[in-house]
Amino acid sequence: MRLAENLGVKAMKDMKIRIGTRGSKLALWQAAHVGGALKEKFPEVTVEEVRIKTTGDKILDVPLAKVGGKGLFVKEIEEALLGMKADIAVHSMKDVPVDLPEGLVIAAMLARAEVRDALVSRKGKSFGDLKKGARIGTSSLRRTCQIKALRPDLKVVALRGNVDTRLKKLDDGEFDAVILAAAGLSRLGLDGRVTELLPFDISLPAIGQGAIGIETREKDPAREKAEALGHADTLSCVSAERSFLRKLQGGCQVPIAAHAVIDGERLSLTGLVGEPDGSRILKDFEAGLVRHAEMIGIRLADKLIERGANAILARAYAANPATHDS
Repeated sequence: MRLAENLGVKAMKDMKIRIGTRGSKLALWQAAHVGGALKEKFPEVTVEEVRIKTTGDKILDVPLAKVGGKGLFVKEIEEALLGMKADIAVHSMKDVPVDLPEGLVIAAMLARAEVRDALVSRKGKSFGDLKKGARIGTSSLRRTCQIKALRPDLKVVALRGNVDTRLKKLDDGEFDAVILAAAGLSRLGLDGRVTELLPFDISLPAIGQGAIGIETREKDPAREKAEALGHADTLSCVSAERSFLRKLQGGCQVPIAAHAVIDGERLSLTGLVGEPDGSRILKDFEAGLVRHAEMIGIRLADKLIERGANAILARAYAANPATHDS
């Protein structure tokens, strides 16, 4: 009996969790953050980073909507999980498709950071003060749609690359301003670069923006460890947002945004679907009990479908049939 107990203790002490991650500064920060949280909660665990270059990291000169969508940032990492080359994967939830490969689960989401988009401008001008014809860099159709709807006078230019690359292009004068996720800037210690946090009536965030997710194999000891890091309210909010996206069968080719908040036992969800050129935006709101988070997302999607969202989706996917994914 004592031998069995000793072997059990040794197994616990020897447990190593391999964290699959992209190699960008932001991805490595997130992986280190999760690794630190694991070691703090489970001192017996050691962690090891497994850096994986994804297709999204390799293709930097083409908009995501034209090459396969946001799933390009997670596919190879998920393959590493399924191939037993990593034990957990750390993702920005806004990059994770709503349908996961069989055998994988999102075991936990950490407490959400700042969810808003951030405007970074060269001359410290706010969104409303940008000059007519100013060049705005963004990687997202969601942002492009909302910018064009409010400021059709601005010139929106596609911008890919990591945070440092995008800021360098701004500093080199290629753009008058760029829009990035505020959470990413903050995690890299770049809060001082933010000119303005864009209110939701200017830029409703991406599904899952600001949340870090931990993906594991469905049946794996690492899943239990990851679950211990989870934040219930973040999970509920992002679940509502992803349910909204799933019902719309949305991908990167269509401007889709949603943001959920919790007040007590109630969850409120705002979402939109728009034409890529900003000529039409459908926006609505739904609320209910937190425990019905996914149903709230479905009900909100149904509202927008009744108002014509399906026609917008169909036009977008007809224009980019090869890249229709979730």
